[in-house]
Amino acid sequence: MGSLGWLSAGDGYEVALVEGRVAARATAGRAAGRQLKSLPKQVREHPEVERLRRFAEWLDRHAAECLAQVDTWMVSSLPVPTGLLARVWPDEAWQSVLRDLVVVGDDPDDAGFLRDATGSGELRVVNLDGETVRLSPETVTLAHPVLLPDLKELREFAAELGVVQRVEQIHRATWIKPDDLAENSAEVTEFAGGKFGSRFGLAARASSLGYRVSGGYATCTVRDAGRTAEASVWIGEPYWDGDSETGNLTWHDQAGRLLPLREVGPVAWSEGMRMAAALYAGRTIEEGKDA
Repeated sequence: MGSLGWLSAGDGYEVALVEGRVAARATAGRAAGRQLKSLPKQVREHPEVERLRRFAEWLDRHAAECLAQVDTWMVSSLPVPTGLLARVWPDEAWQSVLRDLVVVGDDPDDAGFLRDATGSGELRVVNLDGETVRLSPETVTLAHPVLLPDLKELREFAAELGVVQRVEQIHRATWIKPDDLAENSAEVTEFAGGKFGSRFGLAARASSLGYRVSGGYATCTVRDAGRTAEASVWIGEPYWDGDSETGNLTWHDQAGRLLPLREVGPVAWSEGMRMAAALYAGRTIEEGKDA
């Protein structure tokens, strides 16, 4: 984010937000017009500085909210009205999280990297042929990577273009559900038994990764093909102060029914496995054992 313009802050100084932080410059003397390395003492208490600080905090919160919202749209592959993208596009915080996400229009083959959204509701997208195409469907999906048939090609093309996505989409870790699941199986044991020095440490890891901790479980909720499923991993009794370990991974539907693995959708499967693997990765590795 650039400067938002310089404002007078008492005699001899001006202040502005530069790259999200309050900066000052002198208006007189030899250093006039030059940005100072730190805020002079007489400027720090000025009301204009406090106002800018509060504004910077609001911008940070707004940027975090935009990121969380777009991540939710992508994980759940929710149809997003094209007109909404066009409305929020001029906002720098929105644009930085939406730009270069792979969007899919009415035709699944219309996938491409989002480059622009015009006021008239038209999207400009760079497709796998390297062509900039214009799309104006009613809605688009910011597709979850497990649903992108050309994921490998998109990753290679992104590397060529130097694409950096703020929301982890095409480089997100994905798991494909196996076809040979036993008919009555309802839990995944692959990431169970990861030992942690304390239950608190395991819960803190879950929270820092963005997962909800509820009772004895770390959970994530995913909307998959119109149905909501909650993936959960047992992390130990809430007020237990001893060591703890990760349990099995299971999925429940909206009514709280345990889902047989065969009924778990592709996105819910991938996101649940991603959560379980990320928790397990933080386990204590005993000396002499393979990491």
